[in-house]
Amino acid sequence: MTTSISKGRLWTARIMSGVTIIFMLFDSILKLFKPAQVVEGTVTLGYAEHHIMVIGILGLLSTILYAVPRTSFLGALLLTGYYGGVLATQIRMDAPLFSTILFPVYLAVLTWGGVWLSNDKVRQLMPFTDRGLDR
Repeated sequence: MTTSISKGRLWTARIMSGVTIIFMLFDSILKLFKPAQVVEGTVTLGYAEHHIMVIGILGLLSTILYAVPRTSFLGALLLTGYYGGVLATQIRMDAPLFSTILFPVYLAVLTWGGVWLSNDKVRQLMPFTDRGLDR
């Protein structure tokens, strides 16, 4: 059963997903081109320079899967794992809580919010209303 999505819900989902996609494309593409600032920052976080390309490819593939409506759920799952790695790295570096450690959590909320608002099956899987819990 599919229900129609209101214009407001649709545009909210598009904006939330768009922010995620733009940020992750920017982040991943920079890792693929490896400018000095990216190399320096990644090495400072404890990763070897030869890991940067792998991290960039994984981020890019996850983002592409997320951007395609048929595979957005899989992309969101993969991005969640990616964000978990970012979170663990920032905790290990003893970074500031709200500006740095929680940033991947903010991205995860945008990522899943976009999927939840635009996908009936995801809303059935994760019901956030009393009505949805009674089904």
